[in-house]
Amino acid sequence: MSDITPGTSQGTGTQGTGKGDWPLYEVFVRGKRGLNHVHVGSLHAADDAMALTHARDLYTRRNEGVSIWVVRSEHIAASTRDEKDPFFAPSADKVYRHPTFYDIPDDVPHI
Repeated sequence: MSDITPGTSQGTGTQGTGKGDWPLYEVFVRGKRGLNHVHVGSLHAADDAMALTHARDLYTRRNEGVSIWVVRSEHIAASTRDEKDPFFAPSADKVYRHPTFYDIPDDVPHI
């Protein structure tokens, strides 16, 4: 467990370095009943190990999770809401991906 408190100097010659200088991490937790990791929040940390420790302490206090991912925000590439229509438009012209052209036998359940 880390003895470093967020926002304090770590004694590494970086006096005055606060948590505002630390990179931002996005936290994803996989719950006991879930198969997917879900974004639960963000935090600042000096390094990956500290990010994991703080994510565990902040986001799994009641034993909600079985797995935690922390990813530096700067490493995440994502589309924006403004790009929604043009970004996803190419998939609309691939009608063969939709099962509308197939005959489904009556004895096949759950389709």
